[in-house]
Amino acid sequence: MIDARHGSSATTTAAPPSAQTVAVKRMDLSNGQSFGGTLGYGAPMTVKGAGTGLVTKLPAVGDIVGQGKALYWVNDKPVPVFFGDTPLFRKLDGPTLKGADVAVVAANLKALGYGVGSVPAKDPSFTPAIAAALKKWEKSVGLDDTGTLDVGQVVVLKGPMRVNAVTAQLGDPVAGDLLSVTSTQKVVTMPVEATEVGQIKNGAAVTIIRPDTKPVSAKVTAVGTTVDGGGKDQTSGPPKLTVTITPDDPSTVADLDAASVQVQVATEVHKGVLAVPVGALVALREGGYAVQTGDGKYHAVQTGMFAQGMVEISGAGLSEGLKVVTTS
Repeated sequence: MIDARHGSSATTTAAPPSAQTVAVKRMDLSNGQSFGGTLGYGAPMTVKGAGTGLVTKLPAVGDIVGQGKALYWVNDKPVPVFFGDTPLFRKLDGPTLKGADVAVVAANLKALGYGVGSVPAKDPSFTPAIAAALKKWEKSVGLDDTGTLDVGQVVVLKGPMRVNAVTAQLGDPVAGDLLSVTSTQKVVTMPVEATEVGQIKNGAAVTIIRPDTKPVSAKVTAVGTTVDGGGKDQTSGPPKLTVTITPDDPSTVADLDAASVQVQVATEVHKGVLAVPVGALVALREGGYAVQTGDGKYHAVQTGMFAQGMVEISGAGLSEGLKVVTTS
């Protein structure tokens, strides 16, 4: 920042020897806060087996499991994956049964290419058409083609998953914790103090700063509701919530398996404002600021947001592209 004796736009003064000219920019300026986070595949989810029998085959860490594909084997029979939100909680074996578990089975069979007939969106029945489709599918994947489905014969996941860890061993009883899975997409998990999480909105644009300092555009995709830490003695630190950040382009973090990163969250944004480097501001003796154009004239300005080395300016005679003198 340089100093001037007068504030009149008609006054001319030679620019300092170290000065250079830059164009006034129209841009978005934002102020925000930086949070530490961890890049990985997100929080793991435990997969529990059900029913009877012994585990005879397990996946490898890093395997991607898709719809209709076997996740593990029990008594040398595959246990495939269905997508949905409701696990199988009973044996499906008759047309009197109806509910969300029937809807999951019908939707998956249809997605896998099997005709299930007309299925209502709410409380569908386990119709003969669904049973017939199930029988065909069972035969195709190596299961006994009974046209019925019992608890533990399929695993219901929310979508494609990556095997994160395998805790069971071959020969273990299937009932119990077998393995854990995560999302297939890399995300940043970011613990945020409960008193600060209100400024972070689901869907908001943020910037991930990689360990090599490269910025990565991203969005907030989940703001947790479960509080970790806190308590009367505060021995585990202040209460925190977990915020999940997803890169806009997965390829921008494809070379990183896991890493500590910083996440920049904008808490205030001024869009489409005129801005110059802070070094272009001239402090006037009578108070306030001006910018000096290349012809030596001073133009009084009102300042707004300061961010990223830039300052928002407004005033008469200012326009995008106007050349002004700056020391930085």
